[in-house]
Amino acid sequence: MIVPPAGSPAPAPESRHPQTIGGVIYLCLLGAVAVGIALVAVGSWRSGVSCIGATLVVAAGGRLVLNDHAAGMLRVRRHRWFDVVVPLASGVAMIVLAATIPDQI
Repeated sequence: MIVPPAGSPAPAPESRHPQTIGGVIYLCLLGAVAVGIALVAVGSWRSGVSCIGATLVVAAGGRLVLNDHAAGMLRVRRHRWFDVVVPLASGVAMIVLAATIPDQI
């Protein structure tokens, strides 16, 4: 631990908020996934899985329209196409499966 010399001003506290619009979007999407998981936990699994799928589709759209710097935490890989295609395909698959799986009797 580095101790500042006596009489020197205290260091500024670290920023604890997102630095980019992509970080803000990421936190909102994280909240939406939490809502989807809560819906699944209370028994409305179709709504919950659809919510999570829609969240992935929105994440893909956000990564598509934001540049590399503004994407923040939405930027996972070096190539934008990968960051768009994988969550888009996963989200669409989740929505389609939630809509087409028949009810169990």
